[in-house]
Amino acid sequence: MAVPNVVGMVHQQAQDTMQAAGLRNLAEEDATGRGRLLLNDRNWKVVSQEPAAGTVVALDTRILLKSKKDGDR
Repeated sequence: MAVPNVVGMVHQQAQDTMQAAGLRNLAEEDATGRGRLLLNDRNWKVVSQEPAAGTVVALDTRILLKSKKDGDR
């Protein structure tokens, strides 16, 4: 399975996209380093992902989505 590119998407949409591709082992992180929880996924945008888009992985591979809250720099 090739990992979809979700950078720039609203966090909830990114999760939905990964799950639709069959990738369900999802983790999330505050990309600012402040350790905040992503409580309302619709207020956050994905700024990076690991593994990178296009990487071929097994369906049980852990996918890390790093997001910033709307208004963060």
